[in-house]
Amino acid sequence: EFIPKYRTCRRQAREQSGEADHHEGMSSDDELTPTEVGEFQKSKDNVLEDSRKVFEDVHADFCDIRKILLKFQEWKEKFPDSYCDAYISFCLPKLLNPLIRVQLISWNPLEQSLTELEEMPWFRAIEEFCDAENISES
Repeated sequence: EFIPKYRTCRRQAREQSGEADHHEGMSSDDELTPTEVGEFQKSKDNVLEDSRKVFEDVHADFCDIRKILLKFQEWKEKFPDSYCDAYISFCLPKLLNPLIRVQLISWNPLEQSLTELEEMPWFRAIEEFCDAENISES
C-alpha cells in the first residue's frame, strides 16, 4: 500500500514540475539525486586514489606483471625441471590476482568494451607469456 502511494506522489510531483523525460513503465526508483551522485563520485575518486598507493612501497620488479612473468620465463628456461616440479602454472593466477585486481578497479564493463580489456598491459603480458610457453613446449 505504501509503494503505490509513494509512486503516485512522485508522478504528481513530476507532472507539477513539468518533467517530460520520464517514460511510463520505467522505474524512477534508481534515479539518484545530485547529492548522491556527488557522494558516489567522491567515494569512487577516493578508492582510485587509494589504489594508486597500494604498491608504492614495492620494488618495481615485483609489482609489474611483465617483469614478474619474465622472471618466471627465465626460471623455466634455466631450470625446467624445478619449474615443472613447482607447478608454476597453478601458482601464477594466485600470484598475479592482486596486481590485476588493482588495475581493474577503474574498469567498468558496462562503459568499456571487451576489446579494451584485451588491450590492457597486464592482459598483453599474460598473453605473451602464454605464447612463449607454447612455443618453448613445441
